[in-house]
Amino acid sequence: MSCIAALLGLICSAAPTLATAQQWPALQKLQNERSARISAMVYDLDSGKPIAVMAPKRRLSPASLTKLVLAASVLEQWPGDHRFMTRLTGALPDPDGVVDSDLWVSGEGDPSVEHRDIWLLAARLKQAGVTQINGDVVTSAAPFGTLECEVKDRCEAEQRTHTAYDAPLSAVGVDYGTWCIDLAPRTPGEAAALSHCAAFDMPIPLEGAISSRKPGSRGAMWLDRRSVLGADHLVMGGDIGQRARLYRSMSDPALGTGLLLRQALAELGIRVMGEVRVSEFAAPAALFSLAGHEGAPVREQVAGLLRYSNNYTSDMLTLGLALARTPQPVSTLAEAAQLLKAKLERARIAVGLTNDPATDAPIVLHSGSGLTPENRLSAEDLVALLRDEYQQSQHFPLFYAGLVVPGEAPSRIIRHGNADWRERVALKTGTLSEPNTVFGTAGYLRKKDGGWMAFAVIVNGADRKGIPMSVSLHAIRSDIEGLLAGH
Repeated sequence: MSCIAALLGLICSAAPTLATAQQWPALQKLQNERSARISAMVYDLDSGKPIAVMAPKRRLSPASLTKLVLAASVLEQWPGDHRFMTRLTGALPDPDGVVDSDLWVSGEGDPSVEHRDIWLLAARLKQAGVTQINGDVVTSAAPFGTLECEVKDRCEAEQRTHTAYDAPLSAVGVDYGTWCIDLAPRTPGEAAALSHCAAFDMPIPLEGAISSRKPGSRGAMWLDRRSVLGADHLVMGGDIGQRARLYRSMSDPALGTGLLLRQALAELGIRVMGEVRVSEFAAPAALFSLAGHEGAPVREQVAGLLRYSNNYTSDMLTLGLALARTPQPVSTLAEAAQLLKAKLERARIAVGLTNDPATDAPIVLHSGSGLTPENRLSAEDLVALLRDEYQQSQHFPLFYAGLVVPGEAPSRIIRHGNADWRERVALKTGTLSEPNTVFGTAGYLRKKDGGWMAFAVIVNGADRKGIPMSVSLHAIRSDIEGLLAGH
């Protein structure tokens, strides 16, 4: 009897592995050959049962899949048409249009402000009859205050950067916290024209020059933003043969926004007698509103962060959520992200799962963007969120609208695949390259009968064994295509 029991035990223990290999053959191969760590789940929203699983409770680094949690949290907090406001306040202008005070720039953490909006604020000030500011242009860092540097890329970019993706966070910013630069070649051999995208001179020093080449020819150029004692400047070299628009992260978006506003005011003939500075405090309550601008509605911002995975937008909205829900200002992004963890835990409870405090691999969320590699989610966590969102009749259409159908994806590599993949999948992807490679995708699958399934797959490379995104994507796509063929 003991031998039979032992044999039955062997058969039972082998059954999950056999089932996994049948449900996820490509992912199983990836795990076997590349030591990949994988968590995967497909759940039928009509029958209320899982269709396919592979270590669904294993919590791994999810990269940008955290943005799904953020999107759900934002839509829970604000109606889709909610807009954040940026205001200019100061003393009322005298009959000559002179504002005898500082001009304060105050925001609510709106990540959608662009350089054209700075022009609009300046124009509205002129329309109000303002001709001169006797004080400084003061950008308020409140309500976020001074935030600690928590992400490696953003910390390194405080002194120098050559990209647009590492801007620090601030309650007031423009163009996702970047300097927007237009380059235009002139006569070959001459220095190319360089200006801000708002069609005025850059308000920061320029070092070096980019030479002009024959029109239409390809050149080789470089452009860095460097910061010395808190003052940004652009350093450049090389040559260019055609127009280009470039973005470089600011070291201090609040200060950069103030500098751009002063430049726009000067272009419109409004003199600023003082300097540009940043204050940790809110604008004095006694000041009057002189101009204002409403940003993009929340529904557009959610759609953008899901489709284009903008990290600046994601982390700004995370801080905005904390501002709306907590009585005291937060000092770190990780602290603000605890609201996202709470949202995910509520979603798990809503679909009948538990949040076991004794687990040795708890949910970890230190950011909404997914830039923090310490984040930990499982396929089960993400599917629980997707299941819960599916039941939210008021904002589910806005949530679903932000997901990408592969056949219309902005990235060509996502558009590859058969008709089922291109037309019956709506997803969000996530990618990280260090300290370990991460690729994941999650969203909804449309069944042949018109029903729905929710799915999530996370693939983490082992230490010092990176897995290219294309390899992970190919395995996920292959298995999802196989599953859709039968449903």
